[in-house]
Amino acid sequence: MVANRRRPGPLRPDVGRFVHGFRPARPRTSWVPATEAAQPVDSGAMRPIDLRSDTVTRPTDAMRRAMAVAEVGDDVLGDDPTVIELEERAADLLGKEAGLFVTSGTQGNLVAQLGHLARGQETIAASESHMIVDEAAGHAVIVGTSIRALRERPDGTLDPAEIIDAFRDPSDPHEPITGLVTLENTHAHSMGQPLSVEYTATVAAIAHERGVPLHIDGARFFNAVVAQGVTARDLAGPADSVTFCLSKGLGCPVGSILVGPKDFIWRARRGRKLVGGGLRQVGILAAAGLVALGEGPDGMIERLADDHRNARQLAEGLADLDGIESAGGIAQPTPGRLDPTRVRTNFVLFKVRGERAAFLAGLKARGILMVEYPHGAIRAATHHDVSAADIPTILGATRDVLDEMAGRTSLAAGARS
Repeated sequence: MVANRRRPGPLRPDVGRFVHGFRPARPRTSWVPATEAAQPVDSGAMRPIDLRSDTVTRPTDAMRRAMAVAEVGDDVLGDDPTVIELEERAADLLGKEAGLFVTSGTQGNLVAQLGHLARGQETIAASESHMIVDEAAGHAVIVGTSIRALRERPDGTLDPAEIIDAFRDPSDPHEPITGLVTLENTHAHSMGQPLSVEYTATVAAIAHERGVPLHIDGARFFNAVVAQGVTARDLAGPADSVTFCLSKGLGCPVGSILVGPKDFIWRARRGRKLVGGGLRQVGILAAAGLVALGEGPDGMIERLADDHRNARQLAEGLADLDGIESAGGIAQPTPGRLDPTRVRTNFVLFKVRGERAAFLAGLKARGILMVEYPHGAIRAATHHDVSAADIPTILGATRDVLDEMAGRTSLAAGARS
């Protein structure tokens, strides 16, 4: 018999949290049941600063406590009280009749299309929107519809005149019938630009005049709300439906919410069942959403302003570093130096002089994680788990990597000569 052999036990909470060989740090605090009256415990100094996305946030202690005591039922049967409360809270916050809890922003957009469209219809959307680029062609594979892609402008908007021209002629049997217009707010590929109430109303008027609804892919909807100092009701008001993510800047572990008219939400609920999204005792997750959407110190909406300030500070520091350049395209049309004024929410997009993979690898070796972005760019996204105190560390590591890359380039040039 082998001594000290341990019997298999349950998986540790951190199993499976390895990304490309790099183990993310544990949360800054560890949670214990409230009955133990324990204070948050520092989890150690060695933690990465993860800027790959705002999806990497860990639930707060308040969320974990709420999840532990959540009242639950069977949501498919419609009797999970915590889910019902969350859906009602979200609908009220955005001024809509009803809400639907879904597992992700992609699922929210998918069931919104199932709720709005008939097979063979067409959606007007931005060419670099998430719905077109990042949702595995769900509109075609599952909804059975086409998309007419329009080129967006550097402020994340579509030209209203081009939207009008994109509507199909319903009397022509050769053409699909336009059934939906969509906008993305904030607009990711333009460096997270927020779309205004006035612009949303303009597009809604175009859609409604032609008898079709407007859907907002608002994965980071509350970033747009906070950045512009408007209310969620005002920004959502012109749209027929809106989806927003709980699992991004709001810091929840899972979930998004779709809101709209009651009859539409019923169709979307059927669509959610169709795609396998029916959930059971999901109040455990919905409880975190109620914390995030709440007021007071545990709420996660107003604090998004911190992420925006941190992103601007990061961009200002990066702009002063030799080797950091404009992301180009709609993220920053002007070449040359990174323009920090383009940073209005929590995205910083830029290019690096030299090999992008080497730059990212150098940062990773120093405990800083960023991610490749389309068109040769790099994205750094600030969020709840990135503090203002982290920004100098990020900038210092970036400077070191750029200096190291420049030194290798100089050595290679000397060797060639």
